[in-house]
Amino acid sequence: MTEAGRRELVELLQDYADEAGRLGHAFAAGQGLHRTDAQALLAVLRAERAGAALTPGRLGEEVGLSSGATTAAVDRLERLGHLHRVRDEVDRRRVTLHHDAAGADVGRAFFGPLASRLDGVLAGYTPDELAVIHRFLGEVVATVAEHRADMSEGGPS
Repeated sequence: MTEAGRRELVELLQDYADEAGRLGHAFAAGQGLHRTDAQALLAVLRAERAGAALTPGRLGEEVGLSSGATTAAVDRLERLGHLHRVRDEVDRRRVTLHHDAAGADVGRAFFGPLASRLDGVLAGYTPDELAVIHRFLGEVVATVAEHRADMSEGGPS
């Protein structure tokens, strides 16, 4: 691929990130949530889908909130019936966050149609092409996450 082709690919990734950000804003506004509350709800849903419930501290790291702001977001989401706290059976000091049916329902209602559209896009690729796309996106996500972590630790700006 040429230098110009690589540059266009990076620009497409930036366009995707912009669109995803706007979609996140639309989701939050449609649910009457703060943007960070919507990010927190989606982070809890993603973590549970991956089989690893978040603690409030880990949620704060994921969303980039202070301890107090994380507590306020969790309190708001809990009041709205989107998630709940569960105290660990072994270590009663440890609390994990779990979505409630309402939280999953609003996410499914909003993002379900997009998932169907994306399934249509994916159907146009061969299994080999999908494997390359999977590897590429996995590496992009890991690289961006690593860069974000470096920046939050006071790395180069």
